[in-house]
Amino acid sequence: MSLTHKIAWNTIVQIVGKIISTIIGLITIALMARYLGREGFGGYTTIIAFLQIFGILVDFGLTLMTVQMISERADDRKRNDKILSNIFTLRLISAVTFLGIAPLVAMFFPYPAVVKLGIALTSLSFLFISLNQLLTGVFQKHLRMDKITLSEILGRVGLLAAVALFIFLGKGLLWIMAAVVLGSFINFVFNWFFARSYASIKLAFNWPVWREAIGRSWPIGISIAFNLLYFKADTVILSIFRSQAEVGLYGAPYRVLEVLITFPFMFVGVLMPFFARWLKEKKHDDFKKLAQQGFDFMAIIAWPMVFGALVLATPVMVFVAGNEFAESGPILKILILATAVIYLSVLFSHIIVALNKQRKMILGYVATAVVALILYFFLIPAYGMYAAAWITVFSEAMIAAVTFIVAYLTLKWRPSFGISNRALFSAILMAALIYLLSAYLANVLVLIAVGALIYFIMLYILGGIPKQLVSEILKLRRNA
Repeated sequence: MSLTHKIAWNTIVQIVGKIISTIIGLITIALMARYLGREGFGGYTTIIAFLQIFGILVDFGLTLMTVQMISERADDRKRNDKILSNIFTLRLISAVTFLGIAPLVAMFFPYPAVVKLGIALTSLSFLFISLNQLLTGVFQKHLRMDKITLSEILGRVGLLAAVALFIFLGKGLLWIMAAVVLGSFINFVFNWFFARSYASIKLAFNWPVWREAIGRSWPIGISIAFNLLYFKADTVILSIFRSQAEVGLYGAPYRVLEVLITFPFMFVGVLMPFFARWLKEKKHDDFKKLAQQGFDFMAIIAWPMVFGALVLATPVMVFVAGNEFAESGPILKILILATAVIYLSVLFSHIIVALNKQRKMILGYVATAVVALILYFFLIPAYGMYAAAWITVFSEAMIAAVTFIVAYLTLKWRPSFGISNRALFSAILMAALIYLLSAYLANVLVLIAVGALIYFIMLYILGGIPKQLVSEILKLRRNA
């Protein structure tokens, strides 16, 4: 199978898998939101957001650096097993350390006792998530995203089943958080089982490997830390100054956002091994061609997502979380803008890592985090979730601009917006037609399906989807 076919096939697997896992995830969120209500779902949101702050410290850039290190000498299995074993051990130690601190820190926050206990319990989920992130690099390197996609789906099914059971039994928030732990554990077990076919991973301590990994990852780690700090701090700050009910209203669309942004990172992660290899081999033309294809694909996905949400945000939130969360619709309209920015900028952040120029991004991430935190503390007490949402959009736009500038100055490449402009026009037309049809069609799923059909037909007519690409995709199964 050619490289184009491999990347396309892995992308299709991720799209199909992400559609399935997203549907399962949305059903799970719907059950949780309806069962827990605004205040209970606010507690769930607070627990997850609080632990995500500590999850930042656990990663410290090791996930991206692992893909880069094992891709530089892709055929050296013994060397790569050594690297993976040492970084896995490093990740395990850091996860136990930082996630173990989280419940202690939570004791000093003005949270209800059930939320503090939930943080302690759910820290186990984040332990499994942190180990899963590292195993992802193995599948990205070997272009076997079908394995990790299957593991994710099985984990989501386990989570959904446990949530449904505990709701049926009338259990409370802590049991829902126990279901979250179970889902993460199932995901990890299957990832570990599948990864054994491509790598032999065990506990190992080799100081030269640790030193190289830490030395290469710390600029990424600092950048990611400040990046996710402003991305996650809004919910934590909101939980301090506003009610848990408002946190719940903010958390419901935020969970939708978090589900949506997993895909671009998975997709670009598939490209990372080739970025690293081609830069090392000085194949700059191949590098730029693949980067352009990646940007085009992100634009094709991002634009209909934005304009569709601007029309259907409130019906979507009512459909997902129930009438009690209708007020979350306007928040989704705002947060979807941040989601689109992430889709269009994630490629450049990974290119910077592939270029090993992540140190140049540190100042940009620090500046963005400082500005965002100041705005959060000044505006959230007065304006609540609306301030949190708009500051999130501002922060993502700010860091996207910095990322693009650094990537351009380093690589001297900027994307063509031909495909993106066609996607934008098609998305605007789609949104206008959906708006007109919404007066006659009340079912939000039908409107989404009709909108997707309109969008892709228009995009194909305008040449936004190359006929050659369509032809290659149709041949994938035959050539697999």
